[in-house]
Amino acid sequence: MSRYIELHPVTPQARLVTKIVDRLRDGELIAYPTDSGYALACAPGNKEGLERIRAIRQLDSKHNFTFVCANFAQVGPLAIVGNNAFRLIKRLTPGPWTFILKGTKEVPRMTLNPKKHTLGVRIPDHAIAQALVKEFGAPILSSTLIRPGQTTPESNGWEIEEELGHLIDVVIEGPVTSTEPTTVIDLTADVPEVAREGAGDTSLL
Repeated sequence: MSRYIELHPVTPQARLVTKIVDRLRDGELIAYPTDSGYALACAPGNKEGLERIRAIRQLDSKHNFTFVCANFAQVGPLAIVGNNAFRLIKRLTPGPWTFILKGTKEVPRMTLNPKKHTLGVRIPDHAIAQALVKEFGAPILSSTLIRPGQTTPESNGWEIEEELGHLIDVVIEGPVTSTEPTTVIDLTADVPEVAREGAGDTSLL
């Protein structure tokens, strides 16, 4: 079974955040709340963690994994960002958006779409998610926790612990801002394209 940890929704306890991040660094898989449902996360370069996420979500090789960042400065080393994309990301973040971009050579190839060499980038507006990424000191590899056959992400930590705890090392209990997944915007071309509508308001585009 996983370790079940409750964090304060506004001021996550630093001691507990450090323990969780230490387990991320040790190669473990966590489930954590965000501003658009729960997500799974592991350290970038953690091949076993990546495969565990694929197995839980039953994802194929075409899936764009997401790097969750604390701020825009962490996006630069990961993705190729043009001027229009730069302005749009700066305007919409932090918030419930995932941006599909071309990855740089610094990104582990196993985390990129094998044909398009793309990845997702996300800057959440959520205290617990932000605390984890800031303590980790770099983006974390993540994927929304939507179970096979479902269209919306998990939204309760205790349910994840009860039903998926045997597959996850740490489950963090905390509130989600929205039960919808992120709105996904493809920024690989000149004109932004909405790949999935979700919690982010597309009228802002």
